[in-house]
Amino acid sequence: MKVAIIEDEELAAVTLRKILVQLNPEIEVMATLATVEAAVEWLSNHTPDLLFMDIHLGDGESFQIFEQVEVDCPVIFTTAYDQYTLKAFKNQGIDYLLKPFDEEDVAAGLAKLKGIRKISEVGLPQISYQTLGPAPKIRNRFMVKLGKLIKTVQSEDVAYFMAEGKYLFLVTNDKQNYIIEETIGSLEPQLDSSDFFRINRKFIINIKAVREMYKLSRNRVRIVLEPAPVEGLEVVVSEERAEAFKNWLNQ
Repeated sequence: MKVAIIEDEELAAVTLRKILVQLNPEIEVMATLATVEAAVEWLSNHTPDLLFMDIHLGDGESFQIFEQVEVDCPVIFTTAYDQYTLKAFKNQGIDYLLKPFDEEDVAAGLAKLKGIRKISEVGLPQISYQTLGPAPKIRNRFMVKLGKLIKTVQSEDVAYFMAEGKYLFLVTNDKQNYIIEETIGSLEPQLDSSDFFRINRKFIINIKAVREMYKLSRNRVRIVLEPAPVEGLEVVVSEERAEAFKNWLNQ
């Protein structure tokens, strides 16, 4: 299991690393990050299986990370304060460890993650906090704005959703683009999985928008979408989602 630690107290980070290795020598700590800025940059290019995240960092609260980059893995929050529990569980949190924590506390957090993995059929990289709650209602339409105009778009008219920076775009079959006030992570479990599939950090696609597919190295797949996204943007199924994508195609 690949883990990243977001912690600005060096002693706390070192202690946590030692506990993790003692609990399971196969755990790989990919990175230790001390600031919101460093975490955002690293998470833009890496996807660990689990994050340990302190709430108070040198340059702000760790919740700011979720506003700037999509976090695709479960999070165990570590903090000396107990007033952030609700906010933590709204941001991929699966456990909340109050400092000073010990080996038993960390082991309990890992056990909770193991339990979530058992009830997930899609594998660790696709686990979200939604797994812990009731199944969300499938969305049939989406409210969008175009200037002062407000309208709804039916789900069957959606070609794909595309995340770009802080924004999430809804692209329709007739090439209309709308910004919607959602995140790709929160939207994913609300969609009909027979029609929609999240292929990577940026895209959730409708099967009807797939025009062509090409096999790439490392089990990845390049997809030609209709309508096409911005010129020069290559749409590729990520390596960790490739197997689930092929199963989705075979439904």
